[in-house]
Parts: sequence; structure tokens; C-alpha cells
Amino acid sequence: MKKRPYEEQIHIDGRVWGAIAGVAICAFPLLVAIIYQLKPDWGVVLKGLIGVAPIFWTVGLIEVFTYIPMLGAGSSYLAFVTGNITNLKAPCAMNAMENAEVKPGSKEGEIISTIAVATSSIVTILIIALGVLMIVPLTPVLESPTLTPAFDNILPALFGALGVVYISRNWKLAIAPVSVMLAIYIILPMLGVQGLDGLVGIFVPVGAIIAIAVARVLYKKGKI
Repeated sequence: MKKRPYEEQIHIDGRVWGAIAGVAICAFPLLVAIIYQLKPDWGVVLKGLIGVAPIFWTVGLIEVFTYIPMLGAGSSYLAFVTGNITNLKAPCAMNAMENAEVKPGSKEGEIISTIAVATSSIVTILIIALGVLMIVPLTPVLESPTLTPAFDNILPALFGALGVVYISRNWKLAIAPVSVMLAIYIILPMLGVQGLDGLVGIFVPVGAIIAIAVARVLYKKGKI
């Protein structure tokens, strides 16, 4: 049997296992409804979908064009099934490629990125499993007033550290997207807009598009 090239095989495997994962994800609520004889109120479901589905459709479409060129095919299949791309998978892949001194989009970068995302997914599953087992005995500790401020600032601390690393490398590229994002987060609360955390999925790809556009302009002008 003739062995397929890596690029062709990764797309076949990604589509097959992605379809299996999609069926499994949809099957769980369906099985729960059948076993416990639950019938959802489709009017309420539709009302909820009308409010949130357009946002997720938009974010999902933007993320496809934003992250796939960064991650590569193999890691994209993994990342879009396991989720948390912005907070976890993309930073892991980018750091792995940087440490391996390979470029995104190259064959080497494709392999390193896939290994990084796969490792991240396995570690995440193990930590979640451990957390589920330990959640009851650890609840009093995690909810203690002493630790609450620390848990409230985990994401700012994570992205602050990542931001320092990437911004310090090429601060010229960072000025425009950082300025725009800061302006949005300052102006929208002043206008009374609430729930900004729910819009992060849109802001990240928008910031990426701004950075790419600025990079192209600066490159043409010979500034970078």
C-alpha cells in the first residue's frame, strides 16, 4: 500500500477524527435527554441561539483565518476540537516553535506546533481530571479570601508575561494593536457597554488583523 504524504494524511486524519469528535460532543446532551426523558424548550433554545450564535459564528470564522496560518494543519485540527486556542494552544505552539527556532508555516514548524498542541491537550485533560477528583476537598482552600485575589488575576498575569516577551521583540508592531485594544476597553465602559469579557473572542482576531496590516505597511516602508 502506497504511503500518503504527511500533508495529505494529516488532513484525512484530521477530518475523520474531527467528525468523530463532533458526533461525540453532540451525542452527550442527546443521550442525557433520552436517558432522563428530558425535552428541551425549543423556544428558549432558539431565543438563546439568536443572542449568542452570531457572535460565535463570527469568532469561529475569524479564528480559522487567524490561527490556521500560525498553527498549521495538524495542530489546528487538534486545537479546534480541544478548544481554548487563544488562552492556551496558540501560546504553546508559538513558544514551542520559537524555542525550536522554526518558523510558522514551515514543515518543521508544522510538526513542532502539532506536538506542542497535542502535549498541551493531554496535559490539560490530565489537570482537568485531577481537578474533578480534588474539587471537593480543595474547595475550602480555593475559595479562601487569601487566594481569591490571585485566582482573579491569573489571565492578566499570564498574558502580561507573554506580552512582555513578544512586545519587547518588535515594539513597533505592538503600538497600533495595543493602542486600539486599550482604547476599546476604555471607551466602551464609558458608553455603558457591559460584558466586555464575552467579546474577547472577537477582540483577539481584530487585534491580529490590525497587527498584520501595520506590519505590512511598516515592511513596505522599510521600518522593519
